[in-house]
Amino acid sequence: MAVIDELIREEETGALSFGNFALATKTKKDGFQYQGDSYKIKTFREITKLERNGMFVYESVPGTVVHDFRATDKAVNFVVEGEEDSQITLELEAEKEYKIHIDKVYVGKMKTNLGGKLNLSVELEPAKMVDILVEKI
Repeated sequence: MAVIDELIREEETGALSFGNFALATKTKKDGFQYQGDSYKIKTFREITKLERNGMFVYESVPGTVVHDFRATDKAVNFVVEGEEDSQITLELEAEKEYKIHIDKVYVGKMKTNLGGKLNLSVELEPAKMVDILVEKI
C-alpha cells in the first residue's frame, strides 16, 4: 500500500484510510464527512493526527499511514505503516482494559487512563505494514 495522497478517504469496504508520512510540511484537511461525523486530519513526516467532531481519535509520532481504520464500542482495528518505529495514541473508553494484538499476535493487556488514552509502541520500517487490533475486555 502507499500514502494517502488525498490525506483521508473512505474505502470501498466502508473503512477509513488516512495519513501521509512522506510530506515534508504539515498538511491538513478539515470537514471530511464520514458516517455522519466530521473528521479533521493533520499529517506529515513528524506526526499524524485524526479528530472526529473536534475530539481526538488517533495520533502517531512520527507520522504514519493508516489503512482500513474501523472503530466500534468493542474494538479498534487498522493496518499501519511508516518509515520508523512509532508511538501511537488512541482515544478509547476511560479506565477500561483492552487486549492488544500486533500482527495477529497477542501482546498483552493495557488499561486506558482517566482520559481514555491508550499508548502503543509499534515497530515499523519502510514497506512493512503492521496489523493492529485493540479489543475491550
